[in-house]
Amino acid sequence: MRKFFHEAKRVIAVARKPGREEYLQVAKVAGLGILVFGLVGFAIMLISYFIQGMLTP
Repeated sequence: MRKFFHEAKRVIAVARKPGREEYLQVAKVAGLGILVFGLVGFAIMLISYFIQGMLTP
């Protein structure tokens, strides 16, 4: 348990607040990831609607 607290203290000492540029870069990458997953989900939904439309008389 003592080792854990020692290592946690080291991590907190090394950790730093991200700068503006780093924060913006992370926000852009996260936003792009959300957009890509949304577009993939939307495309899958459209394809499933087209397939269902073709199968029903």
